[in-house]
Amino acid sequence: MNFKQQVKKLATIAVSAALAGTLVMPVTTFAADKVRWRMPIAFPSNLPALGTPAQYAAEQLKLASGGDIQVRVYEPGKLVPAFDILASVSDGKTEAGYTWIGYDQGKVAAVPLFAAVPFGLKPWAFMAWYYEGGGHDMLQEVYANKGFKVHAELCGIIGPETAGWYKQPLESLAGYQGLKIRFAGLGGKVIQKLGASVTMMPGGELFQALEKGTIDATEFSLPVIDQRLGFDKVVKYNLFPGWHQPFTAQYMLINKGEWDKLGDDSKALVRNVCMASVVKGLAESEYQQGAVIAGFADKGVTAQKLPREILSELKRITDEVLAEESAADADFKRVYESQQAFQKQYRLWEDLGYLPTDL
Repeated sequence: MNFKQQVKKLATIAVSAALAGTLVMPVTTFAADKVRWRMPIAFPSNLPALGTPAQYAAEQLKLASGGDIQVRVYEPGKLVPAFDILASVSDGKTEAGYTWIGYDQGKVAAVPLFAAVPFGLKPWAFMAWYYEGGGHDMLQEVYANKGFKVHAELCGIIGPETAGWYKQPLESLAGYQGLKIRFAGLGGKVIQKLGASVTMMPGGELFQALEKGTIDATEFSLPVIDQRLGFDKVVKYNLFPGWHQPFTAQYMLINKGEWDKLGDDSKALVRNVCMASVVKGLAESEYQQGAVIAGFADKGVTAQKLPREILSELKRITDEVLAEESAADADFKRVYESQQAFQKQYRLWEDLGYLPTDL
């Protein structure tokens, strides 16, 4: 039974009871918000787990509200450039947007901590911190403190990315010296310290950039997504693990004025649909990667697992970068310390509770 059918049924019961002279139950009222939002997205809606949750959320909001809440999805660049979604939503040019908020680290220093943290929490542990450890409220405060008029809802999450696609194996961190590479977020700052020339460009431009030699290497997302974008046709070494993004979180950003106009029931519906989209994205991402990696040999792709000594050095430099960011921004420091405290405690459970993978 949809929203309108529920209202009609309750109204019929109330009228019948009143005519009989006895009202046998309280009448429940619903706030029938008529929402018509435009929502530009940062990733194509056909990219598994990374882009599909945005379309899923829009469809579920329409279904669950009986058509009262309708969100029109605009593919990347069709309404707003992928990297301009935050400004568009905050300024009220669009009512909502769906994006990886790490793209905005130059505007809001602390947001990468909500998007992807090098050597950070696994996706389900990040969800625990975000939903139960105060992360959601911190994110609203972070935006408000920098003057952005948005309400943010976690609305998608995926597992670890790969550490990138390279023309040759990475034998030591000296391989980053002078390397022209597309790298996003805090991880980009880490490899800049190693002498890499880091650039940022949307996923749709990466195949051509690799093919033409504009960049030597790139990271972007999960194996299934990178394969869809054709990286394996140009470069043949795919590095693991994705130390720079153990989780990748996407958010629905909603203009603060639009959010404040909603009734409590509509707000609850948006929150719960976004939570369902988080589950949808994670399930989709975890389901598909093994089959893609199993097919690497047929495509001439080599999966290289980075040696522990390289990972240890990357961790040391990551700690330096995060300390520098904490010293430069009070919000970054507060959020990072909260995550670190939870991560330390969580590992007690993680080490004891989960089976080793080499059994």
